[in-house]
Amino acid sequence: MLKHIVPSQLRLGMYIHALDGSWLSHGFWKSSFKLKTTADLQRLQASGIAGLWIDLARGLDVQPAAAPAQPIATPAAPPAPVDAPSLWQEQIEQARQQCKQAQSAVTQMFHEARMGHAIEPEQAEALAEQIQQSVERHPAALLSVVRLKNADTYTYMHSVAVSALMVALARQLGLSTHQVKRAALAGLLHDMGKVYTNPDILNKPGALTDEEFAHMKLHPGQGHALLQQSITDAEVLDACLHHHEHLDGKGYPHGLRGAEIHLMARMTAICDVYDAITSNRPYKSGWSPAIALQRMAQWCGTHLDTHIFSAFVKTLGVYPVGSLLRLQSGRLALVFALSENKLLTPQVVCFYDTYEARRIDPPVLLDLSATPNEHILLREDPENWNFSDLDDLWQDAITATTPTCIPTSALAV
Repeated sequence: MLKHIVPSQLRLGMYIHALDGSWLSHGFWKSSFKLKTTADLQRLQASGIAGLWIDLARGLDVQPAAAPAQPIATPAAPPAPVDAPSLWQEQIEQARQQCKQAQSAVTQMFHEARMGHAIEPEQAEALAEQIQQSVERHPAALLSVVRLKNADTYTYMHSVAVSALMVALARQLGLSTHQVKRAALAGLLHDMGKVYTNPDILNKPGALTDEEFAHMKLHPGQGHALLQQSITDAEVLDACLHHHEHLDGKGYPHGLRGAEIHLMARMTAICDVYDAITSNRPYKSGWSPAIALQRMAQWCGTHLDTHIFSAFVKTLGVYPVGSLLRLQSGRLALVFALSENKLLTPQVVCFYDTYEARRIDPPVLLDLSATPNEHILLREDPENWNFSDLDDLWQDAITATTPTCIPTSALAV
């Protein structure tokens, strides 16, 4: 049974079925969840939403002394106007702090492993749970921030990024809560074997020799041996050992084929590859998210699992964050956030007019799901354009520090 209530009636233990307004107005990208923490309770009550729906079959009702809830047939009042960029900036700042803490924790975990110490399972599980909770609160923000890694932080932030992607993918696949936790931990620990890798080979700015590649191929087995000292979850250990296996048997370390590769390892393979090829490395610049998905689609059936990859695309959206698009109006735009449940209409920052061959200054934030007279024509490959500041522009967009957000009704396209 569903009941409509106002934020003041909220209490821990309720199951939130839906929130009034879009996710930009309330800051919770997923609006169905169990209210478990005081922090989330306070955020909801301070969000400015007019009301929300609770599911009495899955959580608590209002306190008996609380003010009467609105009848189920009564429509909720519209939410107060909200400055979308400021809310997005708040989410991004929270995600930045989460990533900063996670990077520090992963760095320490790698350092301890290099010193010969076993991984502390409680610490690893706690960190994986923090990443999971952050993704579940506002995945668009966290998945955006984890892209902001450089060569110095790549190894550590790659672990955080893969963990976050694994959580989002596991939820998209409809896995159980326990399996989602496993996925977060597998993503976090999948590359622990790189503590034994020669850093000169790991960061070599060029093609590896056969001997160097053979050295790199040792890291899954070395990581598995390290983790076996303290990690007991067989699925997590299997994912860390076999995330470089290919469906056609041409992967490593054991050349497994097809059904021999378990679900968690197949998931980790996809998340690992995506983050690796979209990241700037010492030896190559990362591909744009859209180009990366196009290339990965070609590897399905031989390297990657087709069904899981399809779910992964839905997780990121058809036009992932960071993609370069050409709009019907002739403007070029970068995707800076996804519109909830609308894969084809992300939120973008328009920065260049191809018809007039000029930059749009200041850039314009645009929600395509609320702009019927504008649509995407095609993906663009950034390599075909001589823009040297796309990364800076995208970072400005996700923090809403430079672009101007204007009402969609005011757009002339």
